[in-house]
Amino acid sequence: MPRRIMVLDTVRCVGCSACVIACKTENAVPAGGFRDWVVGETRGRFPQLSLENRSERCNHCDHAPCVDNCPTGASYRAADGAVQIARAKCTGCKSCIAACPYGARFVHADGFVDKCTFCAHRAGKSTACTDVCPTECITFGDASDPESAVSRLLASRRWKVLAPETGTEPKVYYLL
Repeated sequence: MPRRIMVLDTVRCVGCSACVIACKTENAVPAGGFRDWVVGETRGRFPQLSLENRSERCNHCDHAPCVDNCPTGASYRAADGAVQIARAKCTGCKSCIAACPYGARFVHADGFVDKCTFCAHRAGKSTACTDVCPTECITFGDASDPESAVSRLLASRRWKVLAPETGTEPKVYYLL
């Protein structure tokens, strides 16, 4: 069974937000909603500063508090490990929004909670953000295949996940 993950190269990301626009377009995300966003984090002390740009989204966690806290079962884990939302079951109660340590969910204008789906409608082939990234800093693929691009990237570079202290075991990795 494939295990879908996303690897983002923080060295190559220029913070252009092409991923955000592609996602909004591909998924008809209404004004005011975002399934992904770009963060620029400055570290250090002047004059020795460093900037890390990264595209953030739902982390499709193995131990997803959004799934555990959804009272209707609308938030669930798909067979490929991605966390999804069954729109018809979602009441818009926002329990999953409160539970998410990544701030990755929003209430869609139609009343259901929405978030990144790893472009599930594309059947695991690619994501809109991956396809459009001008610096090719976003890689999507199957971590269960040791020869996949995502597996090779994680084996060849140092990486991190966001908020590791939460114990969620996210499936979005950031190359350093």
